[in-house]
Amino acid sequence: MATHCAGRAAGASLLTHPASCGAEICLLQTGCSFPDIELFVKAGSDGESIGNCPFSQRLFMILWLKGVIFNVTTVDLKRKPADLQNLAPGTNPPFMTFDGEVKTDVNKIEEFLEEKLAPPRYPKLAPKHPESNSAGNDVFAKFSAFIKNPRKDANENLEKSLLKALRKLDNYLNSPLPDEIDAYSTEEITVSSRKFLDGDELTLADCNLLPKLHIIKVVAKKYRNFDFPPEMTGISRYLNNAYARDEFTNTCPADQEIEYAYLDVAKRMK
Repeated sequence: MATHCAGRAAGASLLTHPASCGAEICLLQTGCSFPDIELFVKAGSDGESIGNCPFSQRLFMILWLKGVIFNVTTVDLKRKPADLQNLAPGTNPPFMTFDGEVKTDVNKIEEFLEEKLAPPRYPKLAPKHPESNSAGNDVFAKFSAFIKNPRKDANENLEKSLLKALRKLDNYLNSPLPDEIDAYSTEEITVSSRKFLDGDELTLADCNLLPKLHIIKVVAKKYRNFDFPPEMTGISRYLNNAYARDEFTNTCPADQEIEYAYLDVAKRMK
């Protein structure tokens, strides 16, 4: 994989090549080509680096995992260029162009990419277990209520509510999936050892949850001195495995960008 930076009127542009050697050989030997894909994501405080936006990172991760060549442009919302306003009027990042066609709805983009970039050429990213799609789906809402609250008398209950949602996620991560249990084995598996929500490979469910979970970790520590409890070993294992993957770390904004984004959102206690 190679990453190249280039200047563009639309903002900072990163040409991303997560294609495998096999895909490159395919291009050379058969003349097959990749679709023309450009992803527009929120820029950071400097107007060029990747900004804090879990939806932008979600699509960035999906494209990376698909192994397709694509272009990423960071958009400074303070100085949104005219050509981008014409491309997607009234729309803020993330949005995407696919062979010249503009796509603006994140959920629909995910469905579109899963359908268009399909096996055998591209990997399927949908989870095998439907429960993985909904695991942790209330965690970010509980975090938002917790971090935006300015009242000391309400803080304890909001923190308990967040912990309850995190505990539910931790339980799911520590519960063995059906394919982890060998019906012919005499040894009973009580705790899962899988790396991610749906197994040992990243799926669409992880692309949705991991960016949000990382934001919670960074922001709650910075503004509330809140840490994920050490006994939540499932969440700890999950995040550590994500931090070992380029698909997550290379699409993730810097911690300082996340903290900056919540500077006015995280309310001081009164």
